Amino acid sequence: MGTAFLPCCCASSSFSSLHFQTNSIKIVSSFPSPIHHTNSLNFLKKKWVSESLNIALSTALALGISLTGGCGIAEAAAKVGVNKPELLPKEFSPVIDVAGFLTSGQETRLAQEIADIEKTTGFKLRVLAQNYPDTPGLAIKDFWQVDDRTIVFVADPTFGNILNFNVGATVDLDIPRSFWSRLAGKYGNIFYWKEKGEDASIEAAVMAISSCLKEPVGANNCSEVY
Repeated sequence: MGTAFLPCCCASSSFSSLHFQTNSIKIVSSFPSPIHHTNSLNFLKKKWVSESLNIALSTALALGISLTGGCGIAEAAAKVGVNKPELLPKEFSPVIDVAGFLTSGQETRLAQEIADIEKTTGFKLRVLAQNYPDTPGLAIKDFWQVDDRTIVFVADPTFGNILNFNVGATVDLDIPRSFWSRLAGKYGNIFYWKEKGEDASIEAAVMAISSCLKEPVGANNCSEVY
């Protein structure tokens, strides 16, 4: 298997946006004295950046694209070569299952839930189930008209954890980044999907995302993964 993630010289380490670029991370400290708690704050910074970058890189690997700041879509496609529009369905669907993890009934139920999410919250959830390198790759961006209000959920067991997320900048403002890490840890770990099946991981993740997006935005929104 060829290398899927090819960093550019100007790459930065932060969370990915759906423009396939990186956004900066702002750390807000709740500690009373930054002088006395420098080590604690640095630890939290490193932990947060690490978690966010892991999600960004896992999605880049799963899609076969570059999420680094200085690389355009065309450049990433040229380097990686994963752009297979022939794997896209002929008609629009928010769920694309090129791996065959889902039954037609499951796809229909997920599509209905996704439509409800969009109607209720204005956020667009898109699900791609694949086995890398058999993926539409960059072709999904135009097919789904990916924007700042889009969550691209890539279900791919190739890299261990089956749940990978690429989150638009507007979504990122409302949903804590830790939610995506906790969601992947709960339903994406290899023990879960090996025991219950890839389809169970996908369905559980979609329902958890739905619950999260429908919560009022606040200090404790999405604090639980249902």
